[in-house]
Amino acid sequence: MTADPIKVTVYRWAGAWGPFKVKIPCGECSLTKDVIEDTIATELAGVPVELDMRDWLSEWWKPLPKGGFHAPIVLVEDKIVSQGAALNRGVLTQAVIEAHASKTQRQGNVVFGKETCPHCKRAKGYLDDAGIDFTYHDVVREPRALYEMLARVKPIVGPKTPVTVPQMWIDGDYVGGADDLQKIVEADVVPNPERGQSSLSPQIA
Repeated sequence: MTADPIKVTVYRWAGAWGPFKVKIPCGECSLTKDVIEDTIATELAGVPVELDMRDWLSEWWKPLPKGGFHAPIVLVEDKIVSQGAALNRGVLTQAVIEAHASKTQRQGNVVFGKETCPHCKRAKGYLDDAGIDFTYHDVVREPRALYEMLARVKPIVGPKTPVTVPQMWIDGDYVGGADDLQKIVEADVVPNPERGQSSLSPQIA
């Protein structure tokens, strides 16, 4: 089943209202469009995104209730993420990934970690020893992976709980602690004593 596309709406400095008409093209609006299109093709490859370019002067009242008054105004799923300047692609990537994560379930086997994390290396070792294939994402080197991990874990552990690595999903199910991982790999798993909810944290009843 294909997920519904994430809607990105841009109000650019263009259009007309009564006797007023925009005659000078907006350089930052053009840059914003280029940034969005390139980000969709690269960082957001595989995520369904629908881009809607609108003329701000012809519809200036539409983004106003949301706080949008200075083109270029960029909204992701009807929420303003940028206005008044050329768009930062990291801001767009984070907003789209968060929206996409809220609408979809994680599929397959995946480990989110980082190179310097010994617990991540142990988790990958447990899975390798059990013959379980998985996809690994380094959240330090892959911003998209970091945004997705946080967007999926925070609703599970709560906004005030620190998120550590590794974070894991096996067969699409979140692995919340050492006890869960032990059942999957059928081996003794050493818990991670560090603060924060992770896939090697001791389970809290």
